[in-house]
Amino acid sequence: MSPKELLYTEDALEHMKFMKEKCTHAASQVTDASLKQLIDDVVNRNQKMFDEIYNVVKHESGEA
Repeated sequence: MSPKELLYTEDALEHMKFMKEKCTHAASQVTDASLKQLIDDVVNRNQKMFDEIYNVVKHESGEA
């Protein structure tokens, strides 16, 4: 992975972390159970994508 690609990937991971924080906060504030479940599902999908991207980057950099 080139240094530029790595910077783009780091930026994407930071955005994903930010979105997870915002969604987690939103889920803690809503009272509607179905809406809370929907937000929790988004958080879980976001975490899965984050983990997959992180593992690829880690593997590419030889940290595995």
